[in-house]
Amino acid sequence: MNDLGFRNRTDGFTADHLDDRPFDRDPQTPQKPRPKARRRRGMRVFAVGAFLLVAGGVAFGAWSHYSQAQEVTATAEQERDFVPSVRVATVKASPTVMSVTLPATTAAFAQAEIYARATGYIGQRFVDIGDRVKQGQPLAELAVPEQDDQISQNVATRNQLQAALDQAQANLKLAQVTWDRDRPLVNEGWATQQQGTIDVQTLKANDAAVGVAQANIAAQDKLLMTLRQNRDYASVTAPFNGVITQRNVDVGSLVQGNANTGTFMFEVMQRDVIRVFVYVPQDAAFGVAPGVDAIIRVPEIPNREFPGKVTRIADALQSGTRTLLTEIDIPNRDEALPPGVYCTVELKIPRPTPSFVVPAEAIIFNRNGLQVAVVNNGKTEIRKLEVTRDFGTWVEADAGVKPGEQVILSPPVNLVDGDKVQLRSNVMAPAT
Repeated sequence: MNDLGFRNRTDGFTADHLDDRPFDRDPQTPQKPRPKARRRRGMRVFAVGAFLLVAGGVAFGAWSHYSQAQEVTATAEQERDFVPSVRVATVKASPTVMSVTLPATTAAFAQAEIYARATGYIGQRFVDIGDRVKQGQPLAELAVPEQDDQISQNVATRNQLQAALDQAQANLKLAQVTWDRDRPLVNEGWATQQQGTIDVQTLKANDAAVGVAQANIAAQDKLLMTLRQNRDYASVTAPFNGVITQRNVDVGSLVQGNANTGTFMFEVMQRDVIRVFVYVPQDAAFGVAPGVDAIIRVPEIPNREFPGKVTRIADALQSGTRTLLTEIDIPNRDEALPPGVYCTVELKIPRPTPSFVVPAEAIIFNRNGLQVAVVNNGKTEIRKLEVTRDFGTWVEADAGVKPGEQVILSPPVNLVDGDKVQLRSNVMAPAT
């Protein structure tokens, strides 16, 4: 033992360890760790921290993956079990009569452009623009002295031919009397056979001369009739009751009666009945027939409607426009509806085949064409829709749906055949 009462221990200690003994230092002096010990303790702390950090990251990743898997599973189950709430509309049957409004043009029931048939100067003009005329009423009188002279000359020629006929008939009568007197003499031998032959041939010649004279008179009568007809063309008359809408001549004007270059003198229109021309498109043309009701409206006459009926149709569609020319006759005794104006025609056309009204909001358009989603016992049925006419907010179809069925409005993009849905509201389809 030493002076401090401790037993000397040299076992296990070396000179290198003497500095590590605490009792070799002054108790009052603060102890400082050695650098190697500090490094070992730092390494242990760093290793423990790194282990905890790695363990925490692994645990956090496992928990995140587990949470995401749970969310995906929950979302899948929610989507599988989710029943969307949709708006629906009820399909309605279209009316048996289809109302179609189309642009049209009015025209006079009868319209005639009066051309000159005789050549001459206007001697008198009896009418002007806007005058009402009756059938056969004179419109103008032409001065045609040349035709008057021709008629007078041919009348004189006809008189000459009549005189020639009278002479031929007298000669025929004389030849007949001569033969009647000479016939018994020839038969009894008192006159020669030659005399009898001369009498017979003279009678035949005079009879032929009478025939020629009669033919000449008939030809002259035909020529006179033609001249008088041409002379009658100098008096221009109205072909029917109507109103003068154009006048292109005046007193003293020279008009030509040539068939190709004749002078256009007047235009007459019959306005007590108005024709309305309308071109009906192909989708409505198959129901158009004479007797279909029509209503004509003119924008400049807003407070009046002109009822009428389809009078005639072309029976063939125009290949360029696929439209059917249709005419409607409108009574116009008060002449309130003028010819040549723009108007609209509302036709009440019977439907040749049944159709249905579907809102345009319900249509699904994809690579399969036009479709609708029909609700049947709480499940959807995707059906192909055959659209015949598109009216913007609604369409008309002839196949794919039935009256009373419910179609989904604004169907979701992920909606498929057989999905369950619940109804939120019922919207009635518009009527035509």
